[in-house]
Amino acid sequence: MNIQTPSKAIPQATDSEIRIAQNKVIDRLSANPAVAVTTNALTAHVGDGLTCAVQQGKFRTVMDLGPAMGGAARGPGPGFIAKAGIAGCIAIGVKMAAAREGIEIQSADLRLETVSDDLAIFGLGDNRAAPRETRISLDVRSGAPDLVIEALVANVLECSPWFLALRDPQNVTVTTTVNNLNRSGSS
Repeated sequence: MNIQTPSKAIPQATDSEIRIAQNKVIDRLSANPAVAVTTNALTAHVGDGLTCAVQQGKFRTVMDLGPAMGGAARGPGPGFIAKAGIAGCIAIGVKMAAAREGIEIQSADLRLETVSDDLAIFGLGDNRAAPRETRISLDVRSGAPDLVIEALVANVLECSPWFLALRDPQNVTVTTTVNNLNRSGSS
């Protein structure tokens, strides 16, 4: 796979530094498992047009759709961001686990493909809007034996939150509040 890597200007942690950092977190969470259950929240706002600003803590991104869908292409679409989250979770998870286990991995390249019916996002046709199929292929460059890498990847997939969110059903709740601008402020 021909994937561009992030700029080398930001120093990257060594496998040893990654292992040390993870072991500190594992030790802290193991000593107090109650702190391991976390709730993360982000906010999204769409005003004029289709550009959507999303923020979680200090991190912010912008999503949009292209002109063919009425957007201004000010950022990648939500589908890109969702698939990027899954791909990154798996690829980074493989590198993290390898570093923690002392398995040298030069690189992990991942390709994620989804097959969808685009009519369904408009409520047209008989199909659901969810992807019909997702295919993931992972290319790991390592001197370790194939069976070691295959077992590592299998373990990572069972611990990868966003892969599991894709694969497994979960409880999802939605609450909608309508602030009707046509209603007067008095009763």
